[in-house]
Amino acid sequence: MSSEEKIEASETRITKAVFPNTTNHYATLFGGTALQWMDEAAFITATRFSRQKMVTVCSDRIEFKHPIPAGTFVELVGRVVKVGNTSLQVRVTVYLEQMYDEYDEHNESRKKAIEGLFTFVAVDDEMQPVSVRK
Repeated sequence: MSSEEKIEASETRITKAVFPNTTNHYATLFGGTALQWMDEAAFITATRFSRQKMVTVCSDRIEFKHPIPAGTFVELVGRVVKVGNTSLQVRVTVYLEQMYDEYDEHNESRKKAIEGLFTFVAVDDEMQPVSVRK
């Protein structure tokens, strides 16, 4: 399988509902909860790509573009964007979707809310870096 085919096959999509127990006093999603969900999506993506033990070593340039209110859906999309010798990078994009809006063929009720980059390293049983299977 080519690297591009592996990237396509490892793309991860997770949908979550934003309930009041995940929101702050402004009734919007806690930033820390969003980061946890993003790291989980990135981890799944990295592991599906490499089929190896992967650990998060960096989250970078997390951009919160729109607040995510309670009573909405979010879709997290993880995609491998760079593969190195022992590491790889996954971009996670979080889309906000209104729970009760009618379907719109132009997806106007869906918008990019958060985006970030996560770096993972492949490790062996002793937690030492190993080559990423490309």
